[in-house]
Amino acid sequence: MLCPYCKSVDDKVVDSRLAEDGAAIRRRRECLGCGRRFTTYERSESVALRVRKRSGEKFPFDRAKVVAGIEKACKNRPVPVQTIERMAMEIEEALRAASRTGEVSTQEVGLAVMDRLRDADPVAYVRFASVYKDFQELNDFERELGALQKKTPPKAATRAGDE
Repeated sequence: MLCPYCKSVDDKVVDSRLAEDGAAIRRRRECLGCGRRFTTYERSESVALRVRKRSGEKFPFDRAKVVAGIEKACKNRPVPVQTIERMAMEIEEALRAASRTGEVSTQEVGLAVMDRLRDADPVAYVRFASVYKDFQELNDFERELGALQKKTPPKAATRAGDE
C-alpha cells in the first residue's frame, strides 16, 4: 500500500477489524519508511452500479454525491453524520439489490433518498423534496407537507396538568 505521506510502499498492518456492518475491513497501517500511521478500507469488488440520467447519459454511482445531498438537506438538523453515512450505504445496497442490470435511474436514487429522509428527519425530507421535485410555488410545499402528515402518525399533545 502506498503511504499517503512519503509515498513508500513498505508498511505493516497494525490492526484489522470489520467495518460498515461487515461489508469492509478497516486496516490501520504503519509506514516503515516514515513511521506514520494511516487507515485503509478493503471492500469486495462488485458489479459497478451505474446511474442513468433523464438525458440518457450514464455515470458510475457515487455514494459521495448521495452523502452530499443528504448533508445539505440535514444542515443544522439533529441528524448525526453516522446516520447519514448509514443511509447512503443502505441506499446503495438497496439500489444494487433492486437492479438486475446494474443500472438505476436518477429518479430511483432520489426516491430512495427521500424514503430514508422521511423516516430520519421530516424537515430534511421537505428540504430535499423541494429541490428534487423542483418546487416552484407555496402550494408545492403545502401538498408535500399534507402528504407527509398523512403518512406519519400525529404526536400526542400534552398539556400542562395532564399527567
